[in-house]
Amino acid sequence: MRAAVLREYNAPLSLEDVPDPECPSDGVVLKVLACGICRSDWHGWVGEHPRVKPGQIGGHEYCGEVIEAGPSASFKTGDRVIAPFILACGTCPNCRSGESNTCLDQRLPGFIEPGAFAEFVAVPRDHNLAYLPDSMTPTLAAALGCRVTTAWHALTGRAALQPGEWLAVHGTGGIGLAAMLLGRALGARVIVTDVVGEKLTHAKALGADHAINASDDQSAKKIHDITGGGAHVSVEALGFPVTVAASIACLRPLGRHVQVGMPVGHHAVQELNLNTVYMGNLALFGTRGMPAHRYPSLLSLIEGDHVDLSPIVAREVKLSDTSAELAAFNGPTPPGVAVITDLQT
Repeated sequence: MRAAVLREYNAPLSLEDVPDPECPSDGVVLKVLACGICRSDWHGWVGEHPRVKPGQIGGHEYCGEVIEAGPSASFKTGDRVIAPFILACGTCPNCRSGESNTCLDQRLPGFIEPGAFAEFVAVPRDHNLAYLPDSMTPTLAAALGCRVTTAWHALTGRAALQPGEWLAVHGTGGIGLAAMLLGRALGARVIVTDVVGEKLTHAKALGADHAINASDDQSAKKIHDITGGGAHVSVEALGFPVTVAASIACLRPLGRHVQVGMPVGHHAVQELNLNTVYMGNLALFGTRGMPAHRYPSLLSLIEGDHVDLSPIVAREVKLSDTSAELAAFNGPTPPGVAVITDLQT
């Protein structure tokens, strides 16, 4: 099969013909229909993700068609499915409590084992998969696997965002746009911040109530002024120290900060103004992925036309374009995300 392989950090991926994956006994092999290109992939590509090593096939936001099923698999040949990026065991205490995104024995295609920057991908533990709705394109489905699911769980499973509350979103990449669109669908009033004017204009056109250019480091004050006291919930979608600080500073008393952006590499350890947390009685939440059993709640929202997430996808690209899309994360990125839909060239 054709695959894009990491051979050297921060260098073009190697397009290679590699052996087809073997089918797991408890899972399936998918023909990849689409695969998103995510900032988390970029963290691995530049060498800052601790689990990603040379030789890795990346790609963790994927959907596909089952072409082979193991003897204990739940799905069958011909099924079209969406995959979460965390494949949970289903039996550890965390999984049994319903929090499978914190599974103690995770399988992670795209990070530790071969991912979906390839024509085919092996998916063990297929009880984590969900059927691809007939009304949903594979391109959009691929964008759900990390960005949208993570944003949905951040807002509903962690921060418990309520209708009428003020939601601040720091960073309008894929996760930020998803949080903005989902926040609006949940009845919140949404403020977005970014340093790229084009992305702010894009977010405003998609329904953001306010869009703030954060280049002057005054975004927290502006949010306090707009909301009359601060946001109820703030989502940090980049993992950068400046936006983490702004996210905490923009909250009103009893506000909830949700850390969605991945702070790895040189951003893994950051200084926080704990006096702000202490004086404001703030809550700080971390979140990563979404428990697989929560897919129906998200898919029903989409299928019921309560939210249109299609604007998240800006570009459909070829497998050979993956390196250029990853390199683009080295600087300010344009609005929307890229999804690989041609896995052969």
